[in-house]
Amino acid sequence: MATVEMVMPKMGESIMEGTILSWLKKEGDQIDQDESVLEVATDKVDTEVPATHSGVLKTILAKEGEIIEVGKPIAIIEVKLENMEESKATDLPNKPSPGNGKELFQDVPEFTSIILGKESNTEPVGIEEKRFYSPLVQSIANQENVNSSELAEIAGSAKGGRVTKKDILAYISKRKAPLVSSPSDQNDEILEMDRMRKMIAQRMLDSKNISAHVTSFMEADLTNIVFYRNRIKDDFQAKEGEKITFTPFFIQAIAKALKDYPMMNISVEGDKIIKKKNINIGVAVALANGNLIVPVIKNADRLTLAELSKKINELALRARENRLNAEELKGGTYTLSNIGSFGNIMGTPIIVQPQVAIMAVGAITKKPAVIESPTGDMIGIRHKMILSHSYDHRVVDGALGGMFVKKVADYLESFDTETII
Repeated sequence: MATVEMVMPKMGESIMEGTILSWLKKEGDQIDQDESVLEVATDKVDTEVPATHSGVLKTILAKEGEIIEVGKPIAIIEVKLENMEESKATDLPNKPSPGNGKELFQDVPEFTSIILGKESNTEPVGIEEKRFYSPLVQSIANQENVNSSELAEIAGSAKGGRVTKKDILAYISKRKAPLVSSPSDQNDEILEMDRMRKMIAQRMLDSKNISAHVTSFMEADLTNIVFYRNRIKDDFQAKEGEKITFTPFFIQAIAKALKDYPMMNISVEGDKIIKKKNINIGVAVALANGNLIVPVIKNADRLTLAELSKKINELALRARENRLNAEELKGGTYTLSNIGSFGNIMGTPIIVQPQVAIMAVGAITKKPAVIESPTGDMIGIRHKMILSHSYDHRVVDGALGGMFVKKVADYLESFDTETII
């Protein structure tokens, strides 16, 4: 028999931790490889985490409500040695070689570690003066500037007097109450940020601190696309059972421009620039609670307009129903935000790290415009839209950033209205 440390998996780029929502299995339960064992929440999505091996869930190391860093142990699984091959470990020799046996399992996936002949001696962290504070409580305390002496005064409601999330939030609420003293403030409503809003706030601050944001703007004439969509939308819905929006047209144009300008399809790691082979475009989706989530369309440049439309509709629906999985939220190389859906004409979007650019598309509005013709210029009504292109000036110069947004506009304006969908 051997024991395997199951650790917190990496569930997306820039995600460094997750909160244990609930354990779906209890200690002593038999589990199969890839069977869901627990639910984890990140700033991107709530998702189920599968078992890395088949065996017995011997020990649960991370309690519900705790925030665990990626790569840290969360459970110990007891497995049979013959099952290791099924978990993509290396073949075992007939006789063990000298040493501690670790060389037998060099090919085990990176999100597990093997312990032979003994159980894990991992100890919970966060013990201060013989009182345990979970990582979640510590995180809240840090954010609200609750020092160690204040923590020691909080009466814990859990077993052994342990302080829970509810306990510390109640303490913080009481501490803030005396601050609301002026008569004009007594009718104000104080709302606590939810977990996702706090994480989004931190991600936005991190991105502004990491990237030197610059935004270029370009107006595009979408008259041909507007007329084309109006002509085919009813047939498309009758055939496919769903609507076609303007978003797939935007994604298609961005994907084409990224092929023309591959240095926009990059990320930055330290002092290295990583050129991405695939074009994976994230699409910001507004949730019912006002938060945003960004599912990713993988290999967007290989999809037809109809395929893009169906994929976008599917991801948007599942995002609003909180049914996305972690795989659908990672790997993005560029992001689109459709602020026009809120009636906005332009904006300055914040880059999704570690990407280097993001484009916001505004509302399509009718405007008078000069139309050139062989017999002279005339004034006509055209459907115009402003593209807002924010990019990381550390690695994207103004010339490249400007040419890219111009190229996207060119693709939109030159859309072939004879396209068969």
